[in-house]
Amino acid sequence: MVEWTEFERATIQDIFGKMDYDDVGPAALSRCLVVYPWTQRYFGGFGNLYNAAAIASNPMVAAHGKVVLHGLDRAVRNMDDIKGTYAELSVLHSEKLHVDPDNFKLLADCLTIVVAARMGKDFTGEVQAAFQKFLSVVVSSLGRQYH
Repeated sequence: MVEWTEFERATIQDIFGKMDYDDVGPAALSRCLVVYPWTQRYFGGFGNLYNAAAIASNPMVAAHGKVVLHGLDRAVRNMDDIKGTYAELSVLHSEKLHVDPDNFKLLADCLTIVVAARMGKDFTGEVQAAFQKFLSVVVSSLGRQYH
C-alpha cells in the first residue's frame, strides 16, 4: 500500500479539482499519439491519425482523452486502494485490448507535460513530485495484470 502525505493528497485533489478535462485530456492523448506514433496502433478505429493536425482535430481522440481523465478521478477518490480500483481496467487492457503496459507510462509523461504547461509557475518541484507519484501508482496498478 502506498502512503500519502497530507500535502500529496491535497495537491492531487487540487490539481484534479481545477483541471479543465475538455482541454487537458485531449491534449495529453494527442501529444502521446504524436510523440510516440506506435501508440496509434490501439486506435485503429479512430480514423485519420496521419499527422499531428489530424490527431489534434480528431473528435474520437478528444473524447477518449476525456475518458482517460475521468478514469483518473476514480484514483483520486480512492487513493488508498488504487490497485483495487483499477483491477478490472488492468484485466481489460491486458487480456482484451493487449495494450503494451509501457504505453501507460508514456501517456502519464505526456499528461505531466500538459498539466505543467497549464499550471505554469505553480507546477513546482514539490507539486510535480506528488503528481508523478500519483501517476506512477496508477501506471503500476494498470500494469498489474501483466505481472
